[in-house]
Amino acid sequence: MDFPDMENRRLGDEGPFVSVLGFGAWPIGGGLGTVSEEQGIRAVHTAIDAGITLIDTAEGYLSSESVLGKSLSLKGSRDKLVIATKLSGEDHSWAHMSEAIDNSLRKLRTDYIDIYQIHSPQPRWPIEETMEGMLRLQEQGKIRYVGVSNFSPKETAEAMEYGQIVSAQPRYNMVWRETQDVLDFCLEHGLGVLPHSVLSKGILGGKYRPGHFFENDDERTRFNFFKGDYFREVHQAVTKLDDWAKDHGRDIAQLAIAWILAQPGITSALVGAKSDQQVLQNVKAASWKLTEEELEEIEMIQDGFRITWIKAD
Repeated sequence: MDFPDMENRRLGDEGPFVSVLGFGAWPIGGGLGTVSEEQGIRAVHTAIDAGITLIDTAEGYLSSESVLGKSLSLKGSRDKLVIATKLSGEDHSWAHMSEAIDNSLRKLRTDYIDIYQIHSPQPRWPIEETMEGMLRLQEQGKIRYVGVSNFSPKETAEAMEYGQIVSAQPRYNMVWRETQDVLDFCLEHGLGVLPHSVLSKGILGGKYRPGHFFENDDERTRFNFFKGDYFREVHQAVTKLDDWAKDHGRDIAQLAIAWILAQPGITSALVGAKSDQQVLQNVKAASWKLTEEELEEIEMIQDGFRITWIKAD
């Protein structure tokens, strides 16, 4: 299958070049419901064939790292990829960090991680100690770059006091923009931005309708915007965007991705996919360049609509 050339952007001022569309590996780990290993491997291989060079996973993404490791060993494309994973959980001790990185390396079947990210700030552990551990991993050759995920500008600035950070990974999408300050901070300080939840867990995917039933192993059973009257309200607002996308020969998911890539400071949109077909649909958005006029139209259609994001654990 022939694919259009994938644009690449540098991750901040000092990071590697990565594809503007990144493969988010939470879904193939089972976070959004069971996915067979075979299906996950097909999705990864399709992403690589389509020119995606950035693959993002985490210690806490269930079986994601293991599926990726098998995918990459079968494909033999490790040297062409930028693999990002994360230190998850509440334990940022050096003992856990050492164990976590070795587990990630083993599962991913590689001897280094391109971007090792702190999955979320943990007040119990001073950021100075966490960054000291990250720098030790760099010195050991186990990681190349350090990134942060779900950090505020203040938390990111504190981490930067103790070592170089190349990227931030905030939740950010068309209908949830509460981390705009993170984008602004990163643009000002030369950090790359890798937004996650670009499709807002599927709300911007166009597939789900009010009344949809999610299996118990799908985290979306716990999100407020997939429930009751609020689901209907959100769906009604998103349908207007979907109609606009269809009028332009696209779909809502492609619009959500193209919109992200049009925002100042964004390096790559991390978009999860469960299947090769989803990857193929997502890839079409990478070359869609929204004009200023189109972006203004989208804002008018949204009319200030945003979702609240509540997850019951």
